[in-house]
Amino acid sequence: MTHDHDLVLRPTEAQTAAALNPPAGRNGGDLVVETLAGLGATTVFGLPGQHALGMFDALRRSDLRYIGLRVENNAGFAADAYGRITGEAAPLLLSTGPGALTSLAALQEAVAASAPVLAISSQVPTAGLGGGRHGYLHELPDQAASFRGVVKSVHTVRTQSQIPSAIEAAWKSALTAPHGPVWVEIPQDVLLAETSIPVVTGGDAFPEELPPRPELTAVAAHLLSHAERPAIIAGGGVVRADASGKLRQLAERLQAPVVTTPGGKGAFPWKHPLSLQSWLEDRHTTDFLEDADVLLVVGSGLGELSSNYHTFKPRGRVIQIEADLGKLESNHPALGIHADARLALQALLETVPERADATVPERVQEVLAKVAERIAAQELTLEQEVLAAVRRALPADSPSFWDMTILAYWAWSAFDAKGPNHLHSAQGAGGLGYGFPAALGAAVADPTRPVLAVSGDGGALYSIAELATARQYDLNVTWLIVDDGGYGILREYMTDTFGRATATELTRPDYVSLAESFGVPGVRTTPETLETDLAKALAAPGPSVVVLPAVLRMFAPTHLDG
Repeated sequence: MTHDHDLVLRPTEAQTAAALNPPAGRNGGDLVVETLAGLGATTVFGLPGQHALGMFDALRRSDLRYIGLRVENNAGFAADAYGRITGEAAPLLLSTGPGALTSLAALQEAVAASAPVLAISSQVPTAGLGGGRHGYLHELPDQAASFRGVVKSVHTVRTQSQIPSAIEAAWKSALTAPHGPVWVEIPQDVLLAETSIPVVTGGDAFPEELPPRPELTAVAAHLLSHAERPAIIAGGGVVRADASGKLRQLAERLQAPVVTTPGGKGAFPWKHPLSLQSWLEDRHTTDFLEDADVLLVVGSGLGELSSNYHTFKPRGRVIQIEADLGKLESNHPALGIHADARLALQALLETVPERADATVPERVQEVLAKVAERIAAQELTLEQEVLAAVRRALPADSPSFWDMTILAYWAWSAFDAKGPNHLHSAQGAGGLGYGFPAALGAAVADPTRPVLAVSGDGGALYSIAELATARQYDLNVTWLIVDDGGYGILREYMTDTFGRATATELTRPDYVSLAESFGVPGVRTTPETLETDLAKALAAPGPSVVVLPAVLRMFAPTHLDG
């Protein structure tokens, strides 16, 4: 009897001859790039460094496209966006010690947002592994320990024969739901040494699936089928799983209102009769969701922003579909279903019947009207006009990347993304400097569409060096910098809390002149001319900078009420 697992594909004579006589002049770095190409990678991001030179030298013998940024953290943000846009694992090549550690904030954002990043770092020579203090340049007692609490998985290579399997395992880890960043480190001597290992010609690039447990989806279907006031919260897991279409089908079948989290922007059509949009930071929305007798939460952990700063207290049954096991029932008791959003929604669609309720669109509009009335009472006309101008100027199919800045906080609640995977921000980890380098990664992923980056002047200073990257690769990114002379949101927080702000004011450059010094066109605009100037910049090929001097305010929070 022959079993399936006994079947082995036998190499042809030509394959055997090629394996026995690999090309001369290859090193461990070639095994890295050959494995990446075999897995389907086409583009890599990163920065070279002394210990990683074997890996970078191998790039010139490969067909991989290399995009070099100026700061490792920014390279990580670019890889993060490339992974979000393409759904592929984005290789990030780094050097040891300071270079590796500088990427940590970007990797934290990637894990928070479930972006598949495959970070491959060099290490000190093999003799330096294990914690001994040999005095190598960039040496750390345990470099991997710095990443173990951030990334999904850590893989340390000690010999050349381990390289293909370690990278393949990391690749699968990055792309298995929930997507996320992974870490591979390879010693300098392993990368540099000549290799006789055959050329890597392929790899198993298929990640493991995460289907729901059928007994749990049966209970969920029963609850939803008998619900009188069902509602849905859709998070970033819906976007990552490419499950927006299935979400819409289920919502329409149940006549269930849908609100999207900041990470789930665009997962449900903004103008749909069932759409509560994204006003989770509003008491009217919170009250409506609390009144649901069955609340379906898909692809969200109901964290701080998605729960109106943990003031959300559901009174009905909660069903939570979540691929990240650590987020399952972490904030609210629920029928927890550990699964990929797409597979779980499909299972529900197979069993949940149609439900009729003609009153739902009217109730949705009542909530949105109350939200609009609350915002209108705060005299925030400038902020609303600026956000509306950005929306009108940005083509409907263009992605946008938002730094941690007041206009981004508005966008989380009030910006129509026009589709799934179109609006991205650093709200997962909340670090500054995300917007512009992430937009560069998106432009590399899809050069056919202009990409928008939005930063405040404080966040812009984190990534100003990447204007050189934008120019070098002629990337189609327009960077809107809202210049309010400091860390605007921190200024507002401190003034509200302490009566005055400290350490928030910044001396900053003339951003237009600075952009032009990099060979990037720049323009200073006003709220009245923003739409025209931004649309013109987005329509022009290549990078550009639009600077808007303006002091914007946040809408009043509702989580402090009572």
